[in-house]
Amino acid sequence: MKLNYFVVGTNNMDAAVKFYDALFENQGFTQVRPSDRMTYWLKDDFAFAAALPFDGAPAANGNGTMAGFSLGSADEAARLHKKALELGGTCEGAPGQRGPRFSAYVRDLDGNKLCFAD
Repeated sequence: MKLNYFVVGTNNMDAAVKFYDALFENQGFTQVRPSDRMTYWLKDDFAFAAALPFDGAPAANGNGTMAGFSLGSADEAARLHKKALELGGTCEGAPGQRGPRFSAYVRDLDGNKLCFAD
């Protein structure tokens, strides 16, 4: 079994698209926007998406919910952490060695937690 997609909620699709387009720049993702409610970033057999909640209620981030991205190097994890902060995200854990992995944590514009790891 393997994870095939991860969706974060947003209250402002235009802001989320701008944030993730810039964050995922040069990562090999293809952006697909099949509707005004959903935007996907596709790569190989994995999809990451931002969505306006189907039920119409405001999006809220989950306490303990996190999407993790394996980037292949500590330098790339630190670079994406810095880029996310430049794009308006907030630091949730500075880049550094944590156990066997080098990782860095941020929250996006809607408070969704992301981890970038080597």
